[in-house]
Amino acid sequence: MLPLGRAGQMSVSKAGVHMLGVPFNSRGRADGVALGPAALREAGLVDALVAAGVELTDHGDVELGPSSTERDPSSGLIDPDALVEMVRAVRTKVHAIRRTGAFPLVIGGDCPILLGCLGDRGLASPPGLLFVDGHEDAWLPSLSTTGEAADMELGLALGLTVEGLPEGLASVLPRLDRDRVVVIGARDAQELDEAGVTSISDVVRVIRQDAVAAAGADHVGAEAASRIAVRGEWWFHVDLDVLSTDSLGAVDYRQPGGFDWETLEILTKRALSSPGLIGWDVTIYNPDLDPKRTDAKRVVTYLSEALVALAAQPG
Repeated sequence: MLPLGRAGQMSVSKAGVHMLGVPFNSRGRADGVALGPAALREAGLVDALVAAGVELTDHGDVELGPSSTERDPSSGLIDPDALVEMVRAVRTKVHAIRRTGAFPLVIGGDCPILLGCLGDRGLASPPGLLFVDGHEDAWLPSLSTTGEAADMELGLALGLTVEGLPEGLASVLPRLDRDRVVVIGARDAQELDEAGVTSISDVVRVIRQDAVAAAGADHVGAEAASRIAVRGEWWFHVDLDVLSTDSLGAVDYRQPGGFDWETLEILTKRALSSPGLIGWDVTIYNPDLDPKRTDAKRVVTYLSEALVALAAQPG
């Protein structure tokens, strides 16, 4: 654990921001997005956050064991045991960070790391969730063409896709209040329809890209955060595939459309400056698709500039 930062800077708490990497790939591999946390550190993430005025403690990466690429014949998931291990490890680390009074910044890795972030047992009730993502991520395991938990982590957290799961996995999943979840930026409606997968837009509030453009990112972010926070604490999830391919190409599943960096930055800064926020995870950057690390540097800029909003909050 490396305490960093400059004395006298204001932050979300006296303990500041504690960063945790989660080198997890739900394909059951050690490459791709699993290399994201290390690549972002190599691209200067720590120095950039400190320069932004963040009182930062870097906890390094969660230690995870080897995993398999095989799909479980019963659930259809790739290596559910590895998923359980990751959820428990992240849950423990996030709880320990929050016990110090610090703000967790969790860097992925794949988006199922969210399941560990939401599972902090120190909370009196499940947190709300602002879910900024290019996909709804609520496929039934049996319908997923990949078997990756990244297809379904929100569905798992909402209790929509838990039938047939191994008992060990079902026991570690958070259970969110559907009225306290807002999805922003999902643009996979056509893909879901063609695959016969029901959208979750009738279950939780889903705000599409056109609605963000019409109302403005700051207004949408403020309204969503207010809606979630009215009943308590909440978590902020950003999957970088919410961006257009022109903005960020280093993601595994590209789609037409998507936000530009300015829109995502406005949404992010609004979320980070809103009351009730207890943590933030950022996922899905794949350094294998970014050999010159151009996208890594842009992600570092996004994180450091966005956290200025957090660092400016009274401790």
